[in-house]
Amino acid sequence: MSVQSEAQLENELIAQLNTLGYANVTIKDEAALLSNLKKQIELANGLYPLSENEWKQVISFLNTGSVFERAKNLRDQFPIKFDDGSSKHIYFLSEDSTKNHYQVTNQITVAHRDFNGRTSRFDVTLLVNGLPLVQIELKKRGMEIAEAFNQTQRYTREAYWAGQGLFSFIQLFIISNGANTRYYSNGTKHIDFAFPWAEVDNKHINEITDFAAAFLNPQHLTAMLTQYMVIHESSKDLMVLRPYQIYAVQKIVAQVQQSKNNGYIWHTTGSGKTLTSFKASQIIMKMPDVEKVLFVVDRNDLDTQTAKEFNAFKAESVDSTDNTRTLVNQLDQRHDKLIVTTLQKLNRAISSDHYLEYISYLKDKKVVFIFDECHRSQFGDTHQNIKKFFENAQMFGFTGTPIFEENSQSKAGLKLTTDYLFNDCLHKYVIVDAIRDRNVLQFQIDYRGKYTRKGMDANDQSDEDVESIDTQELYNNPERLEMITRYIVDTHDTKTKDREFTAMFCVSSVDTLTQYYELFEKVQSEKKIADEQAGRIFKPLTIATIFSYSANEAVEPDNLNGLIDEEAADIPAQINQSSRDKLDRYIANYNAQFGTNFNSADRFYAYYRDIADKVKKRQVDILLVVNMFLTGFDSKPLNTLYVDKNLKYHGLIQAFSRTNRVFNDKKPFGNIICFRNLKRATDEALALFSNKEAKKVVLVPAYEEIKQDYENAVEKLLALTPDYQSVDDLHTEDQQLEFIKAFREVMRFNAQLQSFVEYDQDQTKLNKQDFANFASKYSDLCREIRKTTKKEKTSVLDDVDFQLDLLHSDRINVGYILTLLQMAVDADSEEKRKKYEAQIHDLIGGDISLHNKQDLIQKFIEENMPKMINGQSVQEVFSAFWDVERENAYQRLCSEENLKPEAMKTVLDNYEFTKRLPRQEELKDLPNFKVGIFKRESVFNDLLNKTRQFIEKFYVGL
Repeated sequence: MSVQSEAQLENELIAQLNTLGYANVTIKDEAALLSNLKKQIELANGLYPLSENEWKQVISFLNTGSVFERAKNLRDQFPIKFDDGSSKHIYFLSEDSTKNHYQVTNQITVAHRDFNGRTSRFDVTLLVNGLPLVQIELKKRGMEIAEAFNQTQRYTREAYWAGQGLFSFIQLFIISNGANTRYYSNGTKHIDFAFPWAEVDNKHINEITDFAAAFLNPQHLTAMLTQYMVIHESSKDLMVLRPYQIYAVQKIVAQVQQSKNNGYIWHTTGSGKTLTSFKASQIIMKMPDVEKVLFVVDRNDLDTQTAKEFNAFKAESVDSTDNTRTLVNQLDQRHDKLIVTTLQKLNRAISSDHYLEYISYLKDKKVVFIFDECHRSQFGDTHQNIKKFFENAQMFGFTGTPIFEENSQSKAGLKLTTDYLFNDCLHKYVIVDAIRDRNVLQFQIDYRGKYTRKGMDANDQSDEDVESIDTQELYNNPERLEMITRYIVDTHDTKTKDREFTAMFCVSSVDTLTQYYELFEKVQSEKKIADEQAGRIFKPLTIATIFSYSANEAVEPDNLNGLIDEEAADIPAQINQSSRDKLDRYIANYNAQFGTNFNSADRFYAYYRDIADKVKKRQVDILLVVNMFLTGFDSKPLNTLYVDKNLKYHGLIQAFSRTNRVFNDKKPFGNIICFRNLKRATDEALALFSNKEAKKVVLVPAYEEIKQDYENAVEKLLALTPDYQSVDDLHTEDQQLEFIKAFREVMRFNAQLQSFVEYDQDQTKLNKQDFANFASKYSDLCREIRKTTKKEKTSVLDDVDFQLDLLHSDRINVGYILTLLQMAVDADSEEKRKKYEAQIHDLIGGDISLHNKQDLIQKFIEENMPKMINGQSVQEVFSAFWDVERENAYQRLCSEENLKPEAMKTVLDNYEFTKRLPRQEELKDLPNFKVGIFKRESVFNDLLNKTRQFIEKFYVGL
């Protein structure tokens, strides 16, 4: 039986779209597209044929701005001034699908914008009122869907902006190979953000025919385009909601329309609850019977992330101050329907008679509350106060970890569960779903430090025996704490990919935290001396901490329900002076490190916010905490959590989830290093918040298991190609395809193993040099296939997504380029030399990390390579060349910017010592002139940019 071709897949899809209500239209080029657009706009708006002058107004309005600006124009109305002097507002996209006209066409040909004679043809285009709003790219069954994604990326660069740029109106892309189908918004840069459509129970709809029926019918597609996309003002990007987010919004909206009941959304931590809640708020606020929509967060979360996100969606919807009067003024503004506030400020507003005259009108109005992270702060008096004041309130909560009977508290004989407070669970999307969809990462858990009773062999001791050794005397033993500190200092770079990522360390109490902080100082001081004596460069870890210094701090509370006792980022009413004194010292260290001026008194909350910001910017290596930041804090570059604290249920999942935000290819999972045996607690938490089999999905296999998979993959590779030179003997495309897939598996498992301290690639059957040699062959083959693809040669290798990011992420830098140059110099044939040179040109032109060095590397190749003497090392010649170029650029920078050379040298020496880019305050001594007070900000901003550019060009990535 023959395999369905791409053309057959395309024709069958078009036939299906016809049955869904799309009219066929033949459009082969831009002229036909423009002609059809004019007719469709006239038809949709009930216009007579527009004159040339009238049409020019419309096309001039449409052909303006970026993808982002055109998306806004699409949803706007445009006033046409007719030749007779009258005018009318016309629309381009209606929220009512019956007022739009839907067409389908295929194989539109567009000349490239660079006028090089090349053209691109697009598979299937969906037109709404004549505008190309959805582009579908297909690949035949058996091909990898990533190739369709890559094709849309190429078209974005080369073709969509050609001519009038009408293809820049694309809002959604659909890619499919028949068996797998994904959608994503225009501007998406990585295939990880291409989503499958799903049913309400999160079951994927992959087959193209099923996807088309569910997603591409005009009613649903119109809702996707008008309701479930976000025009993100701060980043100037388009965003589209994922299926579970849309179902949650729909469920909340339906509950508001049809019922007075409350409800909650169970969406796992890291699944984008803020975007979901914003969309729900945006739709609900348009309902005429809803007076206000209040999005309520805990104060600790507002300034760090929610405020920025909500203000990006709706300008000035958030007031981040502590001033309750500001909230009252917002509530008093009858036209302002969406308000974002904190639970604490809302409680003060409704509990004070002083504000009653301004907000009493809301008591019997329909007010919809949406609570972020409703597993927290909802079981106290505040929740009841809100219910008493707002008599017609409807409440909705979002949580990643609901409170069930197993992890609930009792009050007056009642089990205070999430169901009890919010009635119905309207939609579920648990951690197993999110990991399957690659919306969050798995966890890789190391349990370090197994304790055995004296006289008992460790192999004979059960987990139960180990867990029963649970005493403060053991845990607080100074020898144990120092051992853990040394382990972290020694292995931190491995866990965080040489500090590309950051970490948190959660401990049991403030007393333990202070011991650890001082141990980090001691251990790093000793390491600095040892490194300097051995001639090694010492790179200190930046340790920061924040904690509450309230009196009567719990030592190690055994919270049966697993809820983490939230530490307020406020000054406590009653303080523990000893803890406060120590915190003041730690804040002083922080101020010295970063040039700030925080304290534990009036600037404590500002310190809280700043430390959150610096963790996100990777300026803090390890954040040492008790409870703060373990819930509600999101930082994508944070990949590691050290744990010396008893966690269970809700608290365990919340704490672990700080590490599992998707970031880039170097972050395959979240690292959890437990210095206590939390295995049983982890299994119980996963069973409670997902299902009994969750750990098979949520947890990365053990090191030994991945290592075995890696070795099996290496054996398969070596059976096919015993050494890298034998790759040249793979003459057929089928053989080459087999090699590509085999080596790709080796790369995948090798990338996973890189985060394990135990892993030493040189002790495997494929050492680092062998791996590099195979990688070069893999890259060569990739380049060859890309070249033949451009010539439109049909090849089985067109079906392959080469996933070069797996190589680039760890190895593509100047050192790698020099290795290839040396191989070119040492090549035993002209053909091989040209191959290596071509690969080098591809890499320096295509890898973003080399863009700022591209001109110098090219200069070295052109000017120095031909002069090289036999036996000379490329590394030696390049080093001398680089030193000269760097010195010339250094002198030029100092001269052009009128800087003090000795001060600049100090800045550069500091970078070489710390490997941290300079901050603005560190450049105050650079100018060789007096900087006026009104020009200071702009001068130092410019100087900071130029200094960092110089460092990144001449020091980073060598």
